[in-house]
Amino acid sequence: MTVEVVTRRQHRTAARAAKTRVHWVALAAVLAAFAVALAIHGYVHAGEARSGTAAVDAAADEVPPGVPAGNPVIDPTGRDLRTAAPAARTVALTFDDGPDPRWTPEILRVLREHGATATFFAVGSAVAEHPDLARDIVASGNEIGLHTFTHLDLGAAPQWQQSMELAATQRVIAAATGVGATWFRPPYSSTPAAVTNDVWNAVEAAGADGYLSVLTTLDTRDWTTPGVDAIVAAGSPPTDDGAVILMHDGGGDRSQTVAALDELLTALDVRGFTVSSVGDAVGADAADPPASWWDRFAGWATIAAVRTSDVVVSGLTWALVLSGVVVLARAVLVTAAAVRHARRVRRVPVWEDPPVTEPVSVIVPAYNESAGIEAAVRSIAASDHPIEVIVVDDGSTDGTADLVERLGLPRVRVIRQQNQGKPAALNTGIRAAQHELIVMVDGDTVFEPDTVRLLVQPFTDPNVGAVSGNTKVANRGGLLGRWQHIEYVVGFNLDRRLFDVAECMPTVPGAIGGFRRSALARVGGVSSDTLAEDTDLTMALCRDGWRVVYEERARAWTEAPQTLDALWKQRYRWCYGTLQAMFKHRRAVVQGGAAGKLGRRGLGYLLVLQVLLPLLAPVVDVFALYGLLFLDPMRILVVWAAFMLVQVLMAWFAFALDGESPGPLWSLPLQQVVYRQLMYLVVIQSVFTALAGTRLRWHRMERYGSLAKAA
Repeated sequence: MTVEVVTRRQHRTAARAAKTRVHWVALAAVLAAFAVALAIHGYVHAGEARSGTAAVDAAADEVPPGVPAGNPVIDPTGRDLRTAAPAARTVALTFDDGPDPRWTPEILRVLREHGATATFFAVGSAVAEHPDLARDIVASGNEIGLHTFTHLDLGAAPQWQQSMELAATQRVIAAATGVGATWFRPPYSSTPAAVTNDVWNAVEAAGADGYLSVLTTLDTRDWTTPGVDAIVAAGSPPTDDGAVILMHDGGGDRSQTVAALDELLTALDVRGFTVSSVGDAVGADAADPPASWWDRFAGWATIAAVRTSDVVVSGLTWALVLSGVVVLARAVLVTAAAVRHARRVRRVPVWEDPPVTEPVSVIVPAYNESAGIEAAVRSIAASDHPIEVIVVDDGSTDGTADLVERLGLPRVRVIRQQNQGKPAALNTGIRAAQHELIVMVDGDTVFEPDTVRLLVQPFTDPNVGAVSGNTKVANRGGLLGRWQHIEYVVGFNLDRRLFDVAECMPTVPGAIGGFRRSALARVGGVSSDTLAEDTDLTMALCRDGWRVVYEERARAWTEAPQTLDALWKQRYRWCYGTLQAMFKHRRAVVQGGAAGKLGRRGLGYLLVLQVLLPLLAPVVDVFALYGLLFLDPMRILVVWAAFMLVQVLMAWFAFALDGESPGPLWSLPLQQVVYRQLMYLVVIQSVFTALAGTRLRWHRMERYGSLAKAA
């Protein structure tokens, strides 16, 4: 029997571990997929069709002597270099850098009107984005050639990249048109006389893959937009010799090119010139042979990859914009609410008219709290308000109850029970309490002398059912403690001011919370349905119609985790428990009154800011790295600096409201880079755990005994 029990436990442990591994593997797979999509998009668009020609004075010592003085069509595939040119009164019209959805159709229209054809040297990435335009080019009787995949200076690229650029371009052309391309034009090239070493290296690389290169004899330089007349003049042959004319159908505004083409074709027709594609002009047979099935298949796969990357980048761009709007909106919202809350609090008196003087029962649930229970109980017992202190020892094994009893403090009593969990300990204390007003406090928390008195003053309003105090980090030394201190002041306390003003407080923290006993009785006490019993209880009170407020003057000092492992376990429990409570009280969204405020305001805020935004954060961070590598790094840094400025200003404001020294804020930028990512991963794991239906067990935080100094 014992062996069977152990085996079942081992199976359950293995199952939990497997689920954990699955969700981290899933996250890694998602991030890897996004990274691949971003890498594809970055590579495809990094050199987006930029028009240009080679510089005449560039180095050309590697160029064979026959090239500069030769013809524009070059065949480097054989043992001997061969060149060719169009026949007399024949013009080969060529267009680079397309296809472009705005200008390519216009150019095709002009060609049809004049009964002319041309050769379009297409950029592979443009074909992948507009395969229908490439199909129209071929269907109109024109030729299509290669102009690399990303308008890359092919001669300066390594061999693997040369082959990849040509092969990818060939395949997307094959997929889009059903034919294979024979012609190649190196980017940044023009006439044979202007061939540089890089251009010649590109010609040789293409020749090794079986392509014939096409340079030009007349460069219209239309990419500089010199004017219609200048383009026509540059494209008009000075003699009756054959010519290859270079124009562009992509890479920018080509309105001048379209207008000039119409005039140029009219002028050439008057002079008796034949305008055709390169293949027809030089008498080549089967210039565009049928493509193989493999090239078509690989081409469609490439097109799918490029289009998917475009969709991913477009989606991430909108997500980034939306995230920025949400962050900015939160900053404005919480700041405005905090100002309003502070003005209300500073009215004299705030609640104390008349002041609440009735005694209070303080309940301290404790399980193995020997490290800090003495400091906690002594601080509570020293309150300047009439109280009774009930320490409920929940089956501690470290002598916690004995330690409290040995203190011999008046108004302090200990109740012992078997270990049943924190909610059960709190309910035991509630049943034993002698007073209507109850304060619940964790065993790792110390109070100031006026904490209890200030905390219960809002109960002068009979509609108030619970009050949240101001939790402070006691052990804020070291970087981790400093980051948590900032989080408590800037995150938790600013949010509580907002929730108070909006009347939708979702959480009265276990470290310090005041309650009406009658309110607790109406909601059935503290529930054990979730791991976040404080959030569950607060939401239940809100749905029951009670008002829950924030009293910033009532301060409690709590012990924060000092290791990353302890921090992870604590926040994992908090986040998972909050998700449980949100799901449990989800019907508040469609209710009216106080419940509706909680549902539509409080739960909506938690869902967007504490669930959806963190889930999106890792992908947005990957996109930010993509921006640094492939977009304008300065723009990305400016956006990040603006985001950081908003965070710093909001943090400074929150510290000023809480009367805190702004000294720790020097670590805020580092917190945004490191600590923020850790918290996002906690949310991701919590969501995966909830979706998987895993029942998370209680994680008790390690105690460090740092509360004695705070007390």
